[in-house]
Amino acid sequence: MAGSIRVTMDVGADGVALITIFNPPVNALHPIIIQGLKEKYAEAMDRDDVKAIVLTGAAGKFCGGFDINVFTIVQETGDVSHLPDVSVELVSNTMEAGKKPSVAAIQGLALGGGLELTMGCHARIATPETQLGLPELTLGVMPGFGGTQRLPRLVGLPKAIEMMLQSKFITAKEGKERGLIDALCSPDELIKVARFWALEIANYRKPWTRSIDRTDKLGSLSEARTVLSMARQQAKKVAANLPQHQACLDVIEEGVLCGGQAGVLKEANVFKELVLAPTARSLVHVFFAQRSTTKVPGVTDIQLKPRQIRKVAVIGGGLMGSGIATALLVGNISVVLKEVNAQFLQRGQKTIAGNLEGLVKRGSLTKDKMNKAISLLKGALDYEDFKDVDMVIEAVIEKVPLKQSIFADLEKVCPPHCILASNTSTIDLNVVGEKTNAQDRIIGAHFFSPAHIMPLLEIVRTEKTSPQAILDLITVGKIIKKVPVVVGNCTGFAVNRTFFPYTQGAQLLVSLGIDLFRIDRLINSFGMPMGPFQLQDVAGYGVALAVKEIYAAAFGTRNFESGLVDLMAENGRQGKINGKGYYLYEKGAKPKPDPSIQPVIDEYRRRAKTMPGGKPVTLSDQDILEMVFFPVVNEACRVMDENVVIRASDLDIASVLGMGFPKYRGGLIFWADTVGASYICSKLSKWSETYGDFFKPSSYLEERAKSGRALGAPRVAQKDLTRSRM
Repeated sequence: MAGSIRVTMDVGADGVALITIFNPPVNALHPIIIQGLKEKYAEAMDRDDVKAIVLTGAAGKFCGGFDINVFTIVQETGDVSHLPDVSVELVSNTMEAGKKPSVAAIQGLALGGGLELTMGCHARIATPETQLGLPELTLGVMPGFGGTQRLPRLVGLPKAIEMMLQSKFITAKEGKERGLIDALCSPDELIKVARFWALEIANYRKPWTRSIDRTDKLGSLSEARTVLSMARQQAKKVAANLPQHQACLDVIEEGVLCGGQAGVLKEANVFKELVLAPTARSLVHVFFAQRSTTKVPGVTDIQLKPRQIRKVAVIGGGLMGSGIATALLVGNISVVLKEVNAQFLQRGQKTIAGNLEGLVKRGSLTKDKMNKAISLLKGALDYEDFKDVDMVIEAVIEKVPLKQSIFADLEKVCPPHCILASNTSTIDLNVVGEKTNAQDRIIGAHFFSPAHIMPLLEIVRTEKTSPQAILDLITVGKIIKKVPVVVGNCTGFAVNRTFFPYTQGAQLLVSLGIDLFRIDRLINSFGMPMGPFQLQDVAGYGVALAVKEIYAAAFGTRNFESGLVDLMAENGRQGKINGKGYYLYEKGAKPKPDPSIQPVIDEYRRRAKTMPGGKPVTLSDQDILEMVFFPVVNEACRVMDENVVIRASDLDIASVLGMGFPKYRGGLIFWADTVGASYICSKLSKWSETYGDFFKPSSYLEERAKSGRALGAPRVAQKDLTRSRM
């Protein structure tokens, strides 16, 4: 078992065998590790000089869980025999039922399969801040090494269900209060205390407890049934399209009714079914896709080193600028916020303070860190403080002359290494920077609103942007906990361009006589956070009206000209901003459909003249979903064809994190491939005959439909694609 992946065993003079997992960075349970654990445990059980066992992980981390790469092998082959038997053979039969006691010495983290290993031990000793959790449901599966059975027996049914169904982590300190951890100690004392406990159990001075046999925390049968029933109702509400939630509850219930061993056996079977189900395939795809967005040919593979970005200037303290500044401050980066006058500057600083307080209320920031963040902020009304900034992010309104004059000023006042970034969501970066000689430093840093919360950062490069600037912005993105996706320069970039038909398709359907609230309901039940009309209300109509002409110029005949938003604005509606849009917004209440918009809709339909024979069309729910999403897939095909994105999976991540496309469907392209290029192409062809070029299939889609190749399959060898075409 050569190399960095190994399991070692050292037997001390005290008769305790210390078994250690080595698999950096988080000691994941690779099949080699699992085999190593089985071998070392068998050896320890056989050796006369071993009285007890302590299990730990190397380099201050116990274990981050099962190696997810194995899931991809299982899903590609359809062969579950690639999954090693950990639950019964190792955890139940070897560790828990073994003739020598095991104690887990836990530091850093014990997650998923890692925590399940510890629950097969007879005691658990941990450092107070260690993170404990069973996040398997986020990958479409559930705990598969006995966790569904042992966790409820250690912490009680309600807490165990919360930890599993919400993938909630707890600290070891809380674990001790709940009964999951037996003792806490400092990292220096961890192994010593664990050895002591192991010997105490071996000598019957401390209880030799098998978690699977305990029932004291489960409560009475009727109590357990009530808890499970409430959990099922809650899961139906928040995870209606996710089968793993109900499956997990089924398995927990089996253990409550028929005993822990029966539960373990059912868990093993259901786990194998879930791994091969569409939801797990989708979520595992998203997991790996998210990790590959920062692999950028010609940037991250040429031995460049990122420069340190200590100080960033943000120009514009409006909603976006203040959100971007907040994200940077939380990432411990000094910020100079520039505004045009003292009143606007004060408002921006107030917004930032409010954002930070909001993060404290949500529990994602401590009071101390908030105060530290505020101390890193400086306001400015001129460029005096720009002489030593490492990066500038411009976040002013979408007006070309204004942006051009700002960038011309920045070139004069900023140091020559400073990166000049724009948060524009639509304007061509070559136009933004055309009055400068600093094109190699000009880059798009497109955040999504609210910028301090939304996780996506679109990094937009032109043909002249230097690899160093791209690498530095990727690094800043990681520091401020964003997922950076590098894209090419075009109208709308990757996300807004791909999704421009999303709202337009919905408006086209309304013009054909379909009820807009029905459209929103269907899109929401498909898994989007909200439908296109509610989304437009929330974003405000200003954005839609501002980009209307830009999209019309860029997309020609495939752009659906709709006057609906203009009519809404003329009617005194601004969306959520003034409480009146397609929906009515009252403080503390859910948005309510506003029936009084009917005259606006009637007028819109009268002007649009798209209803065949002036009569509303009849469409099924499936037709409506397809007419909204297939044009989006079609535009995504053009985005891939033009190499605006490096790989199809980048578009999947961008759609999930930027637009809220359901993660459990794997992202836009992954989902489209489950539907099939041929089916999508045939439907679009049919609609384009009736309704025009908005639905006309792209050449990329037609070619894939004909050849039978997946939409997401790369067209060229990845190594040949060194940069996106602009």
